[in-house]
Amino acid sequence: MKSITLNGSQRESVGKKATKALRNAGQVPCVLYGGDKPVHFSVEELAFTKLVYTPNAHTVVIALENGKTFNAILQDIQFNPVTDKIMHVDFYQLYEDKEITMSIPLNFVGNSRGVKNGGVLRKNQRNLRIKALPANLPDFIEVDITPLKIGGKLYITTLENEAYKFMHPDNTVVCQVRRSRASVEEHDEEEAAAAEGAEGAEATAPEATQE
Repeated sequence: MKSITLNGSQRESVGKKATKALRNAGQVPCVLYGGDKPVHFSVEELAFTKLVYTPNAHTVVIALENGKTFNAILQDIQFNPVTDKIMHVDFYQLYEDKEITMSIPLNFVGNSRGVKNGGVLRKNQRNLRIKALPANLPDFIEVDITPLKIGGKLYITTLENEAYKFMHPDNTVVCQVRRSRASVEEHDEEEAAAAEGAEGAEATAPEATQE
């Protein structure tokens, strides 16, 4: 998985007054959990652009000005309900030998026969939560919709991978091709044409005689 580096400054004071001063200076208060004790630091708000405002999943390298670095993932983020500015961010520290649970985006590929015939692809899931070692976290999970016919569903079990474990029930539907009005009309027209052909064949067929 791709990683983004965030340069930060460790915070000595975590009170409301100090936090407000950080925000006024364009900094975001952050906390790193998962270690021996929480690490409080701040990062420039503009630095979060490539991490937060993207559909892609990333790990993070937190590089503090005192020389310390930590591998982590974004755990929680709080926005101002009025301005949508980032108010606070929580991170969780990664360890090479410890599995982590993370939400990974889906990448839909292929040409579905059902869609070609007028069906509509419905994406029931756009992200899936997986559990894996940090080295096995994928950038995305590929979903091939090629085999799907109209009415067909693709279950999470078809995406199983030895590198990670899905944190969802086996009956979770990832996507499906639903019948649209156009596909229904096309199907009805085909049935009507077939029926007309059958009636025509009966009309022209010689009558059987019994002696």
